[in-house]
Amino acid sequence: MRSDPALWVANQFYTKLVGTVIPAKYFGFDIPKQHELTMPKGKPHLEIVCHCWQYAHMLVYQISSLVNFTPTKLTVTYSLFYAAEDEQTQQLVDTFDSMSVPNVTWNWNKLSKESLFRRAIGRNQAALNSTADWLWFTDCDLVFHEGCLDSLSASLKTQQTGLLYPARESITDLLPADHPMIDQSLDMAPPLDIDTSLFHNNEISKAKGAFQIVHGDVARAAGYCNNMKLYQQPDSRWRKTYEDTVFRNLIGYQGEPVDVPQLYRIRHVAKGRYTKDSAISDIRSKIRHAQDSNTQ
Repeated sequence: MRSDPALWVANQFYTKLVGTVIPAKYFGFDIPKQHELTMPKGKPHLEIVCHCWQYAHMLVYQISSLVNFTPTKLTVTYSLFYAAEDEQTQQLVDTFDSMSVPNVTWNWNKLSKESLFRRAIGRNQAALNSTADWLWFTDCDLVFHEGCLDSLSASLKTQQTGLLYPARESITDLLPADHPMIDQSLDMAPPLDIDTSLFHNNEISKAKGAFQIVHGDVARAAGYCNNMKLYQQPDSRWRKTYEDTVFRNLIGYQGEPVDVPQLYRIRHVAKGRYTKDSAISDIRSKIRHAQDSNTQ
């Protein structure tokens, strides 16, 4: 039984009809057409937008990659949304904030955990306020390894479209919580680096949650489902991100694949946003194992 049938119905309405049967202009959006999009002059400016709730043990690798493999062909604004209750993430913010990294600007954003749980709220804030040429809406388990962001710069300068996504990534198997790379009981001082031998290639077939590289003109026009109250409402728990589908339908761009080598993703069994050892956590872990086995 669904815990909130009315919310499920609303999500189905938005995901199936917005931008398809019901045009974006009905919701007050005027999305730039492809030929209207501006092109970067000089080094592209990329804003990376990330949310973290109890995932500091993976976020550390993402932020470290910006320190270890400093971009030279583009400038980066790193915008992180987190909550004060997440003490480990706060410690990471304090650690990296003291590091000055060429071509990288830190942009730390502290939200109430209720606002953090509805990811569209932070993404919307970033989209509306950004001055970047492009925004990469991502998750904290992605790692931009050596040359990754610099390789993307050519596409950001030449692709006149509203949405890009990486054509492939390298992923781990599902790692248990006590794996040395993500074991939270280990005392490891950042910046850290991943063991790339643990990863294998994975093709990406479409733009989705963590793989949406959005043109700045489009982001500023649409926000992230900006005036859709359903997706700008704080919540008491982490909500499934239906708004990602709504956002893509709304802007009218489904994404063009681009080559972004050296992009890595850490896959893991335990979901940090669910209570450890809870019934839902146990069920979701079993589902993830079953799904992973079926894709081998």
